[in-house]
Amino acid sequence: MTRMLYNYFRSSASFRVRIALNLKGLPYEYASVHLVRGGGEQFAPAFRALNPAALVPVLVEDDGTALTQSLAICEYLEETHPEPPLLPGSPQARARVRALALSVACEIHPLNNLRVLGYLTRTLGVSEDGKNAWYRHWVETGLEHLEALLAADDRTGAFCHGGAPTLADVCLVPQIFNAQRFNCRLDHVPTVMRIFHHCMTLEAFAAAAPMRQPDAE
Repeated sequence: MTRMLYNYFRSSASFRVRIALNLKGLPYEYASVHLVRGGGEQFAPAFRALNPAALVPVLVEDDGTALTQSLAICEYLEETHPEPPLLPGSPQARARVRALALSVACEIHPLNNLRVLGYLTRTLGVSEDGKNAWYRHWVETGLEHLEALLAADDRTGAFCHGGAPTLADVCLVPQIFNAQRFNCRLDHVPTVMRIFHHCMTLEAFAAAAPMRQPDAE
């Protein structure tokens, strides 16, 4: 059995796992789960059997084990394939990298994922302009906070932490793609953008980008 990644090209959580797999040099088969078509393929019984939460990504390992939640999957890959590392050596440095990653994955992304945006428009009746204003506010504010964390710390290097990509960069890059897609302001976060552009010079990041996926529209 081959490792299978159930994901969607625009899903930033899926994007994180694609980057992590690429950085680790781990091959996988791409299984598309379209989050919009037909009301959302993630709600199909076959997919819900893999993840009752009806969320991507899901990584199914060679032995059939199904893993959910992008950061849990990335940490699993770190534990099972430690080279090259996504987390630095010392407890203090690992805590910093995790904090930077979580500032994106817990503070920015949940407010702006597809479920939340859909609830704003379909259930609460928020206009398209209102939805986009919500999106931009939380992304721009969250990235401003991340910028402060990165710019004030001499442990920030070419990447979020030092001279090699870590879990923090794995989370940062997909969020910037989404920010650009929604025309968010980004000139107030120069350190964030410097790191983003440097990451995108690496094929592991570039190959994971949404428009290079087989289900890209």
